[in-house]
Amino acid sequence: ELRELLQIYARNMYALDWVWCQSVESRHGMECAMEHNCAAWERFTRTEALRIRNFLELPELPGLDGLHKALSLRFSALAHPSVDVIRGDDEVVYRVNECRVQSARRAKGMPYHPCAPAGLVEHAGFASVIDPRIVTRQISCYPNVTDSSCACCWRFTLETSE
Repeated sequence: ELRELLQIYARNMYALDWVWCQSVESRHGMECAMEHNCAAWERFTRTEALRIRNFLELPELPGLDGLHKALSLRFSALAHPSVDVIRGDDEVVYRVNECRVQSARRAKGMPYHPCAPAGLVEHAGFASVIDPRIVTRQISCYPNVTDSSCACCWRFTLETSE
């Protein structure tokens, strides 16, 4: 029951994000909506990451193992119908297989939301709070789709000093 309640709250967060962004989009256009969306995600994601980092009692530089644990607890990991957090030898991949926002826009006959700029702000901001050495790269995110089998996909690696 607690997991179900957490998923409900996580979906509610996405609904709130979608509703306010749509409000700005309808009144001022997508460019303005994206500007505000990026600003909101920049602030929110750092707060989310810090709270998860503290909850997990991660060390100062937890590396990719710490990020892997933290990503699994993000509200976005709980909100979407299908998310994979994959730990490789020298990377973590965060893959949203089905996105609630894009699915809802498609169902309403709306164009897809150009999430890539806000997605980079969100994912890079989260990762840098967990460990500032982590580098975030977009693999695929609308409108820069390189993998049509998912909604978006992000790769995290640890920057090494060489």
